[in-house]
Amino acid sequence: MSDHPQTVSQPDPESESRPSKTRLKQEMHALQALGERLVELEPARIAELDLPEKLAEALLEARKITSHGARRRHLQFIGKLMRAVDPLPVQEKLDAWQHTGMRHTAWLHQLERWRDRLISDETAVTEFVQTYPHTDVRQLRTLLRNIEKEKLAGKPPHNFRALFQLLRQIIPEIPG
Repeated sequence: MSDHPQTVSQPDPESESRPSKTRLKQEMHALQALGERLVELEPARIAELDLPEKLAEALLEARKITSHGARRRHLQFIGKLMRAVDPLPVQEKLDAWQHTGMRHTAWLHQLERWRDRLISDETAVTEFVQTYPHTDVRQLRTLLRNIEKEKLAGKPPHNFRALFQLLRQIIPEIPG
């Protein structure tokens, strides 16, 4: 044992409440990344976010910058402006928009799958009418016959597109 008394250092309560430099830097990078996502939005979407005027202008300005270095500096500036904004509602709105887009895409894929099945499988018409009883069966069968005629004649796929439009009317898109 040593003859020197051991001193236990008490942690500074002020330093415990402050985030570390690393944590602050991570938060700045996260805000800058969020700003980069905002730059990619259409101007109408940016307006929907109800951001401070200076930030909204900076986001619109960033879309015009083509020089890599200037764009990088401008994105850093946007990150700095983002510090004055609560990022949670902005992030939630972006996620909701992305989710809506994914849901819409899934609906379009569903329409395409039905169209392909209706064209290739004769029994699919019966299943489709059972699933969607409000379908005008005569119109559906006429389109399917016309699609076959178009294929054989090598004509443009007008009825193919018309079938897709009919399916859009029949199969509802689930709103978000």
